[in-house]
Order: sequence, then structure tokens, then C-alpha cells
Amino acid sequence: MNLCDYYDTYWRDKGDLFDRERLEQMAALVSPGESVLALDCGPGVLRASWPTRAPTSSAWICPPSPWIWPARKASTPTGWTWTVSIAFAAASFDTVLSDSGLEHRFFIDRPLDEAVRVLRPGGRFILSVPNLGHWRCRLWLLAGRFPPCQLATDAIHLRFFTLREAKALLQLRGLTVEATDGTVCLWAWQFYPFWLRWPVVRHIYAWLAITGPAFSPAM
Repeated sequence: MNLCDYYDTYWRDKGDLFDRERLEQMAALVSPGESVLALDCGPGVLRASWPTRAPTSSAWICPPSPWIWPARKASTPTGWTWTVSIAFAAASFDTVLSDSGLEHRFFIDRPLDEAVRVLRPGGRFILSVPNLGHWRCRLWLLAGRFPPCQLATDAIHLRFFTLREAKALLQLRGLTVEATDGTVCLWAWQFYPFWLRWPVVRHIYAWLAITGPAFSPAM
């Protein structure tokens, strides 16, 4: 199998299936005026949340597949620049963000090392990854069943994390974990009982997902 062709085909056919609530939650973490690098951005959906929320001094988007770059470049908002590499000088960005991309990579050490390298002193690395410690995964394991590899949302997830493991990866690189939270991800209908989408229950569960990682499939 040609892996380059496989991933290019995947991203070409991905469409607009994204968790908008999680994207808004992450976009809110970016402060106005910051220089931002978004790694593993897919077709760049997250960037659409920034222009009004937090205008940036400079912003770069690094997609995981070369196919995305020519196909999406024309739709990039003013002030955003696409790049197919992260060959930036050290300490170039106030914020580096990786939104549910690390789990797609065969090798994770280099992108993590590079994310830290291009951060300015005092900068922030915002990371979102799938949470294997989710209550549904724990129930599956108790029942003797391994959780579906794609966690019902994505067929090319290669690895999963618990909150402890994710923290350890960052601390190993000298980063201090200042805060953690989860996201509700109720758009993934295969992953949740239907009644969790009822209006009142949905709001309660959304609060639980943010405050307790065990209630969130992504953190």
C-alpha cells in the first residue's frame, strides 16, 4: 500500500464531518494578537473560527496531507498562510495548536519536539487527543471487548491516550500542564446513547465532559 496515496484519498474524501463544538472550544483558547501555528489541521476547518474570535498577528496552517494544500489555499482567510512543513525558526510562535491530529501519526516524537521548539518562552501548546479513559471505553473493556479502533468517529486513528499519558508526553518535553478539560463530542452518534442528546441532558453532560475527562472522548 502506498501510504501517501491512502492519506491523500482520505483527506480528499473527508468532507465536512467535524465536531464544530470542539472547534469553537479550542478557538476560544487563542488570545487576540497572538502568532499561531496550527498543526495537523485537516482541511483547515478550525481556522474559520479565528478571524472574529481572536485576530492574530500571524497564523500558519500545516496540513497532514499534501493534497489539502493546493485544494484549500484559495479559501484561506486573510492573514492565514498554508505551509507543508514546520521548518520555522525556534521561538517563532506564541501558540502552537494540534487539534486531534497526533493520533493519526505513525511517529509522534518529532512533531511534538518541533511544536516545543517553535514556541516562544512562555508560549502555549494546545493539544487535543482522543481519550481512551472515556467511560464507554472502560465499559467495553469490562465486557471483554476492545474499543473500536476509530472510537466511532475516524477510521485512521492509530493510537489513543489517557490523560496521564498525554500529560507525560508534554512534561517529558519540559512543558508545564496548566489546565485540562474535555469536550462533549455528541455529534459522534455511534458513540453515545440517543438520550444524551435530549436538550436538558445534553447541557448537563456537556458540563460533565468539560469538568471530568472520564465523560469526554477527547481532551
